[in-house]
Amino acid sequence: MSANARTPSGATSGAPSGATPGALLLDRRFAPLFWCQAFAAFNDNFLKTALVVLILYRAKDGPALVALAGGVFILPFLLCSGIAGELADRFDKARVATVVKGVEIGAAGLAVAGFLAGSVPVLFAALLAFGVLAALFGPVKYGLLPDLLETARLPLANAMVDFATFLAILAGTALGGLLGAREPWLLGAVVMGFALLAFGAAALIPRPGAARPGLKLSASPVAASADLLRTLRGAAPLWR
Repeated sequence: MSANARTPSGATSGAPSGATPGALLLDRRFAPLFWCQAFAAFNDNFLKTALVVLILYRAKDGPALVALAGGVFILPFLLCSGIAGELADRFDKARVATVVKGVEIGAAGLAVAGFLAGSVPVLFAALLAFGVLAALFGPVKYGLLPDLLETARLPLANAMVDFATFLAILAGTALGGLLGAREPWLLGAVVMGFALLAFGAAALIPRPGAARPGLKLSASPVAASADLLRTLRGAAPLWR
């Protein structure tokens, strides 16, 4: 989220009306982002947990592959965070969200194929794709809030996005564990269904415009992340 929040067009700088969770969930500027994040977080953790259960049931080197599954999903956040931030500044964040969630439907299709075939390698590829897309969506979900809401509503909005994220993580993990050893078509249907829901919500997010349309993107995701680390090292409070 940007430290210097902008006041959206037509918004007043005073205390916002209806600054309650219920009012925010009915706000057309906030609700699509809230549900997009909730659906996406659920799907990420459902897929990861269902894959872990499948590994434990079918793979010989279960514990090692379970640890690898966690690393496969987390690694893109380390490698792609820098370029994700640049993309969120260079292009309209809502458009980035829609494109990312559109591509995620393809990743969900890969997961469906993996479940139907019972293929652990294919499911690992789908998990990696979900990790990359989640990393690209990260700066968008928080960077959009200052563009869409008045400054006075940002603390509550941030809290609600975090609430949706952790509740979705719990629900996705629980359901993934419950269904992980069941019919593969059901697993695929859940993953694809929530991917479509996330895309539909992303398409409804208002488009505030690009923050830095003239920004030159880094040559590679790794270079962008390295630049980010160098910037952080240059600011002692941020680095700590």
